[in-house]
Amino acid sequence: MKWWGWLPAALVCAQTLPGHTISMSNGDLQIKGNRATFQLRMPAYEITHLQDPERQLFDSFRFSSAGQEGKLIEKACHDSPSDGMYVCAGTYEFPAPVDALDVECRLARITVPNHVHLLRASRDGKSDQAMFDVSFEKALLRFRPPTPMETAVSEIFAGALRAGTALAGLLFLFTLALASRSWKELGLLTAAFLVGEGAAYLIRWNPSPRFVEAAMGLTVAYLAVEILLLPAAGHRWAVAGVLGIFHGLYFALFIRSSEYSAIYVMTGVVVTEVILLLILWLAARRVTVVHRYLAMLLIGVGMVWFGQSTMR
Repeated sequence: MKWWGWLPAALVCAQTLPGHTISMSNGDLQIKGNRATFQLRMPAYEITHLQDPERQLFDSFRFSSAGQEGKLIEKACHDSPSDGMYVCAGTYEFPAPVDALDVECRLARITVPNHVHLLRASRDGKSDQAMFDVSFEKALLRFRPPTPMETAVSEIFAGALRAGTALAGLLFLFTLALASRSWKELGLLTAAFLVGEGAAYLIRWNPSPRFVEAAMGLTVAYLAVEILLLPAAGHRWAVAGVLGIFHGLYFALFIRSSEYSAIYVMTGVVVTEVILLLILWLAARRVTVVHRYLAMLLIGVGMVWFGQSTMR
């Protein structure tokens, strides 16, 4: 059977995989004395599956100081059609003025496992911030300037975590490993891909998360099609570089949302991706007999992700 005869089956298999690759929200917390005002901004399409979004979103947060949990005394949510966001505002009251603040965020449990929440908080002119996902649901905000070493380690780790958990990115790295026919080509494709990712931040293009998600899914399908139809193609490095730009948009979006250092974040991204590509390439060399079938599956996954992202 020709390869396109297997494509319908690949599409069916792809439907069973999660198509939500980029999931981010932002929070802002302003503390004055023993009160804190909290604003949450979430893309509206993130909460369409929730039966009671206002209650479920606020239930996903816990704020406490000196072992005493803040009491939610006011809350309200509304849609913001102008920018497609769902906005919630709440007021918390604590038994005593807040010094350090313990925060628990469980948004990844009610949205998707790869959801990332970026929280900024301020108190008496001092600020702090934290990032939450399924692996890190708790943080302590001390409202003191971090040391340069703390900043570097935290932001490099954040970049590494994003590179290692973005499912569409991981699938593309696997596709890139399949496309590399030798050590030399692996190095060339990797270098071109990383340059493309870096260029995405430098060109200052800031598309919507939905566009970035759709583009990442399409890159997986495009490169997989090239593996099937052009197995002996040259200049594949140029394709990897162009497609790297679309993947770099995800990290550019993260950097701008978090206000982290691009140098630190991309250091974590590059180190993680190089290690993953090496591991995936070594694994791919052991299963060369099924490369074409893996490419078919990747086409299906990429097309399904692209379709789901554009239809939401």
